[in-house]
Amino acid sequence: MSTLLVWREKLQEIYARYSAYILKVLQFLLGLLLFGLINANVGFMEMASSVACTAGLAVICTFFPMIVMVMAATVLVLVHFYALSMPIAAVSLVIFLLMYIFYFRFTPKKAWIVLLSAIAFGLKIPFVVPVIFGLLGTPVWIVPAACGIISFYMIDYVKTSATVLRSADADSMADSLISFTRQVFSSKEMWLMVGAVVIGILVVNVVRTRAVNHAWKIASAVGSVVCVTVASAGNIVLETGISYTTIIASAVLGIVVGLVLELIFFSMDYSRTENIQFEDDEYYYYVKAVPKVGVSAPEKEVKRITGRKSQEDKNAGAQSRPERTGQAAAGNAGSPGRSAQPGRSANNAPGGTVDTNTEEILLTRSLGKELGLLQENDRTE
Repeated sequence: MSTLLVWREKLQEIYARYSAYILKVLQFLLGLLLFGLINANVGFMEMASSVACTAGLAVICTFFPMIVMVMAATVLVLVHFYALSMPIAAVSLVIFLLMYIFYFRFTPKKAWIVLLSAIAFGLKIPFVVPVIFGLLGTPVWIVPAACGIISFYMIDYVKTSATVLRSADADSMADSLISFTRQVFSSKEMWLMVGAVVIGILVVNVVRTRAVNHAWKIASAVGSVVCVTVASAGNIVLETGISYTTIIASAVLGIVVGLVLELIFFSMDYSRTENIQFEDDEYYYYVKAVPKVGVSAPEKEVKRITGRKSQEDKNAGAQSRPERTGQAAAGNAGSPGRSAQPGRSANNAPGGTVDTNTEEILLTRSLGKELGLLQENDRTE
């Protein structure tokens, strides 16, 4: 756990330093994924579905606000619909305008929510949406989330009915338009998934805001279970044919994403929780204080060793050795029962030499005297 927290601190430092560049890279990748999914599913106009067009739109939208990417995606979808059928494009335009009215009314600065919800459904991971939006946002986020889901199902219906819509003649065009409008607004699967996501967002947000330990973990798990329950029950009752593999896999992935988001945005040390009570003239206050988990990234210390410093250390060691030798010799000369020739020492003999025989005799006598090995006549000498 501490390793993950250290990595989190490092990532936060990197993001704080290069946030402008990181956001632009993420915006470019989001645009590339969004336009790529649109062209892969409804690429009816060959020129607009080319790789150059996809990359070019992603690059252009990178340098503008996210609402521009939403507008560009809408125009790209309408262009493909127009290549298929002009009446279908007209009806789709009206539907998009109605959704934009609700979008601009409630969350005008959350354009990425619309894109993220549509991309999640396109990647077959729908129940990641309620976990992310419920943990990071407010209940108002259900409006752009619902708009993104409706947009996905509208595109999916055109994709599956492209052959019928293309082959419709002038007489059957009115019937096709009525069928398309009815299919978009009366799709059981679409409204079931909208309801599951909306309920999931509300449940996750309510649990996340409670003053309980591990609220984010509980919210992610409970919200995913609620989404699976609602979708499975509706799938059985309405016979929509939603894949249970998609339902369960996306719910499990939603729990994993919730744990990652908690590690990044809401790491708490519940072992040091404090409950505080105080009052003023009008109220009593009961406060639960939970400290955040913070781990500072370790800093590396580099120690430089140069040749000059090591040479100075060698010289200092060479100077200290003679001093220690002289002190040892002085201690030996002053010990009891030990004598030395006057004016001489082991280190300062005339001519720089040492009288070895004299030292051995004196050392032998001194040891013998101390150990009681000498005879009485030897001691009196």
